[in-house]
Amino acid sequence: MNDPTILLVGYSLAWQQVIGSYLGDDALTFVEEPDIVRKREIHASLPTAEPACELVEWEYQRPGAADRFYLTHRDLCPVVIVPVVEYAVPFAARLAERYGVPGAGACAAELLCDKHLLRQVAAAAGIPNPRSRAVHGPDGVLEFMREHAGPVVLKPANRQASVGTRVLRERSEVQAAWQECVAQDEGIFVPDRPRPLRMLVEQFVEGDEFSVELLVRDGEALFCNVTGKLLFPGARPVEQAHTVPASIPPALTELLRGETLRVLDGVGFCTGFVHCEWIVSGGVPHLVECAGRMPGDSIMPLITRAWGADVLGWFLTVMRGDGLEETPPTQAPGGAAAWFLHVAPGEVMDVRNLEQARAMEGVTSVEVSVQPGDRTFELRSSWDRVGYVLAAGTSAEAALEHARRAAAAIEIDILADSGHVPQADCRRSRA
Repeated sequence: MNDPTILLVGYSLAWQQVIGSYLGDDALTFVEEPDIVRKREIHASLPTAEPACELVEWEYQRPGAADRFYLTHRDLCPVVIVPVVEYAVPFAARLAERYGVPGAGACAAELLCDKHLLRQVAAAAGIPNPRSRAVHGPDGVLEFMREHAGPVVLKPANRQASVGTRVLRERSEVQAAWQECVAQDEGIFVPDRPRPLRMLVEQFVEGDEFSVELLVRDGEALFCNVTGKLLFPGARPVEQAHTVPASIPPALTELLRGETLRVLDGVGFCTGFVHCEWIVSGGVPHLVECAGRMPGDSIMPLITRAWGADVLGWFLTVMRGDGLEETPPTQAPGGAAAWFLHVAPGEVMDVRNLEQARAMEGVTSVEVSVQPGDRTFELRSSWDRVGYVLAAGTSAEAALEHARRAAAAIEIDILADSGHVPQADCRRSRA
């Protein structure tokens, strides 16, 4: 294993397929948790997946895992180390330190993966945050609501994909909401062993939501994109649509960029890609959270399409420690959008019109993850969505309209517990 290799933490078939053109003479190595390898049956798919790769099973989410990995695999020669998923960020950052390649920095990664600690550090840096408190049960939530007027958000400090997050507007909701939010199941995407759970209650901030995607080298931003977000209606802040780049004034783009750099300076982030989420209320960006990795939810394909640029190639070049041969653009020539699908909970009876949707104007991709016989669930996190439409256009607004129309053409019939739910009643795909 002493050949130069690109090491990805967290297995992803999509990453395996897209990174093939960037390998050159390097090998490809994934590190994944043994429980996840087993539950996702990864070994069964590897022989037919391209390009060929090595898979190292390692409990990377345990404390000290990166140091043990390094001492066990001193013969490994990683030239790039990338966290593919949120839970891989601390391991990848510490491993980069041990192997002497560019990375976020282990301390910065730990802060970014703990929303409670990030709140404290960001507040010390003067960055606007909602008032927040660690809580250990419903009584703590009720006490916070008595002290602070208005709705609150109950959320985990150390989870991903909006898992266990809910907006509470009345004290009468607290007892049931606590039981619901701490009962978290991420299924095949997490190890079977128990994982510590820390909960936060925060003031709810009303405003427009955005994320900032930055490519950073030694704390300096090389490329910036701002993504606009729409949420599904209801108490669960699950994203329904993305627009790239966000249709906002240049001054707000620059403000969000600057505030994100202040977050990174506060935590001591060095080199890598970040995905930082904000709510803008009264013209002021309030920090939601910041991930020390490339974004999920199809944001990277949207960025590639809208900007017409090889952002992944830039990222891998920077993570090798090399300089970019070109200056990244500051304005996108086009727009792109994603529209996510959700349906009522029940049994899927039929899925129709996918090819019709794929053929519609501007559509670049349509994916539905359910088929007849599958179960669908109440919308509690991003995992409960059932598909998406990606589209491109001359602007983000045009792309969003293309994606929305294609999503409306897709029909998914559900047999709910109380009987058949007609498509017009069960599809939740409105702005």
